Amino acid sequence: MKLNNRQLSLLEKATQLIAVSGAEEEVRSFLKEEFESKNLPILSDNLGGIYAFKKSNNSKAFKVMLAGHMDEIGFMTLYIMDNGLIKAAPLGGHSKENLASQRVVLKTKDGRKYFGAITSIPPHLKKDKNGEVGDDKFINDLLFDFGFLSKEDAEKAGVSIGSSIVVLGDFRVLNGGQRLLAKAFDNRYGIALALDLLDELANEELPYDLYLGANVQEEVGLRGAQTSAQVIKPDLAIVLDCSPARDISDDKNEYGKLGEGVLIRYLDRSMIAFPELLDLQIKACQEVGVKYQYFDSPGGTDAGAIHKANSGALTLTHCICARGIHSPSSMIDVDDYLAAKKSLLHILKNLNNETFAVLKKARQ
Repeated sequence: MKLNNRQLSLLEKATQLIAVSGAEEEVRSFLKEEFESKNLPILSDNLGGIYAFKKSNNSKAFKVMLAGHMDEIGFMTLYIMDNGLIKAAPLGGHSKENLASQRVVLKTKDGRKYFGAITSIPPHLKKDKNGEVGDDKFINDLLFDFGFLSKEDAEKAGVSIGSSIVVLGDFRVLNGGQRLLAKAFDNRYGIALALDLLDELANEELPYDLYLGANVQEEVGLRGAQTSAQVIKPDLAIVLDCSPARDISDDKNEYGKLGEGVLIRYLDRSMIAFPELLDLQIKACQEVGVKYQYFDSPGGTDAGAIHKANSGALTLTHCICARGIHSPSSMIDVDDYLAAKKSLLHILKNLNNETFAVLKKARQ
């Protein structure tokens, strides 16, 4: 199957927005516009998380939180050199292999954008005692060149400490629509899928209060998820995110393969999955006939913060995998996106007080 025009448009627009951790306003504005077009109330927290609120007519409604995250990895301007070159601090996890000589875009605080490239101190000038250059040293030594002639030239253009920098990665449809290539599928997949699901659910009467949206600052420590969860106080949370594919070797037993469906993410650094929710997820995949695959990860998701918020919340991750995650050239499989949508829509349409009571009882 292929994506429809609306789905392609959501994914393309979402991936091409610039929203590093702490400066997510482009994605927030995009979400706000979508929520307002459906005349839904909007809830936000003081860090910048934003959610559409769809209230149920059920007097015994429980709260369901469907959460992506807005931010992507990038850099923050730290220092403008006299010659106009810029030094910056990394935001989120970077690998040096993905950075040397890449094209980048800088966004000033007032929204002006400038294109440039990453340069760096020549390796033979910065090798350690073993003759190697570590990731941290390499990344901290990066220099960003936007063609400014001097510090004064850059400042006149609006560049200042705190300006955002993102590595460019345009949106491409590959192999007749089977694969998609772009920057920031982590986690604009979650943004696009949340809005895609909202299209389906906007006019549905649900037996629960639905809070659908996204958090800020996931890439620097799950910070926005904590504040959003404190505001919403969900009974059940479903976190959308994009995880690293591991199918770049010939190991047939490796987890995380493109085209093999929804990730049944039973363990990661931030959360041990709720078995009863994994059973619900697997059952949904089976009932709608989509693929799923087991997955564990050394990383984490916003589920790590949400499931511990307040007095605790039943929390499920609903992820797909991407090759080249945390690079400007991440790739997803369309069948995985559609499997994630179809199975989660099935869960959301069949969730009610009785099923929630069974899920909750397992923890009491």
